[in-house]
Amino acid sequence: MAVLVEKEIEDELGFDYEELLRNVAEEAVRSEGCPYSCEINLTLTDNEGIRTLNQEYRGLDVPTDVLSFPMVDFEKPGDFSHLEEPLKKNMYFNLDTGELLLGDIAISVERAREQSEEYGHSLEREIAFLTAHSVLHLMGYDHMEEEEREQMEEKQEQILQRLGITRD
Repeated sequence: MAVLVEKEIEDELGFDYEELLRNVAEEAVRSEGCPYSCEINLTLTDNEGIRTLNQEYRGLDVPTDVLSFPMVDFEKPGDFSHLEEPLKKNMYFNLDTGELLLGDIAISVERAREQSEEYGHSLEREIAFLTAHSVLHLMGYDHMEEEEREQMEEKQEQILQRLGITRD
């Protein structure tokens, strides 16, 4: 699995963020039983960088914690079966590597730091949570309805628990 990380900020995070992002993304994809090797692009930015993206892609001129840009249209969250169709192979897969292009993620480290302080846990845990949350979005999950929100929260927590990432 390729997790391509771009760090647009000078902020020293105090932990191996590339390993963390890769481990969380891999566990999230594995937890959904994805039969493909995947590619995810992940950008660490600040509030201004994510505000610009939020304005450009969602029409919201405010910073947020994380944005997900899925490449795959899922008929049902976490169901990869529709990708076997020949046309889908050309649409959703990197023709050079054969990896499934799940999509892009942008995380505001500035906002993640604020939230980690607000929730009383580490920055590492907050970035892991935002990564798990966003990778689930890339696989078709959402939280617009209460039932969807509960399902996503449960999946996020399971991913983090399996990796030993707790709120402590």
